[in-house]
Amino acid sequence: MEDKRILYVSSEVVPYLAENEVSLMSYDVPKMINDQGGQIRIFMPRYGNINERRHQLHEVIRLSGMNLVVNDVDMPLIIKVASIPKERIQVYFIDNDEYFKRKSTFTDEDGVMYPDNDERAIFFAKGVVETVKKLNWVPDIIHVHGWLASLLPVYMKHYYKHEALFSETKIVTSVYNTGFEGDLDAAAIEKVKFDGIPQESVQVLEQPNYANWMKVAVDHSDAVIIGSENLDGGLTKIIESSGKPFLPFTPKEAFAQAYTSFYKQML
Repeated sequence: MEDKRILYVSSEVVPYLAENEVSLMSYDVPKMINDQGGQIRIFMPRYGNINERRHQLHEVIRLSGMNLVVNDVDMPLIIKVASIPKERIQVYFIDNDEYFKRKSTFTDEDGVMYPDNDERAIFFAKGVVETVKKLNWVPDIIHVHGWLASLLPVYMKHYYKHEALFSETKIVTSVYNTGFEGDLDAAAIEKVKFDGIPQESVQVLEQPNYANWMKVAVDHSDAVIIGSENLDGGLTKIIESSGKPFLPFTPKEAFAQAYTSFYKQML
């Protein structure tokens, strides 16, 4: 994978957030490719429970300053960056006071999902792509982890389909059991359609539950990786029926070779 460029877009990454399947793989896979001589970038949201001082985040003024439109409202984009100690891996943080200043990730202190999580996902997807455009950094592969990041394949295939920068870029989505219960905002599909995403491409978001959210991501990806050992049967069926190339779950001790081979098939 030497000199290949892979962009990792994740809801959660260690060491900035607690360990779980998504956050661990969002660190382990980039580290593995970095060790092989690949060029990587990681993007994640800058949640309010990330300690900026301890992790030495700082704003990148030249990348910040633009506004992104979410559901017809202008939202300022702030870009911060940090380096994972000892690994020479840069992590870019998508920030906005309205969406990400609150002191937890997806739910309030009572465990109730934030009502604007759908808008946060839209802002994150757009923020990543706009920042990569400003960096003028062309990824060979974009690898998506976690449900808050999973609108990115949709936006890449529709909203940004005419961007020459990404004409050869392939999108891989990892699907995990780490999702959410219940539904996101009932108007989520209308907010996505506001950006010119065709109704037929996101029809299932009329019921924006986790399975349908991931189905839209799978449908707009070039390939899929099963990230959980005992993936929910409904999610497995979505992947198998999609017709997309997919990599079955691979335990940590064997994932390096499997993921590398899977990437190479796409290049």
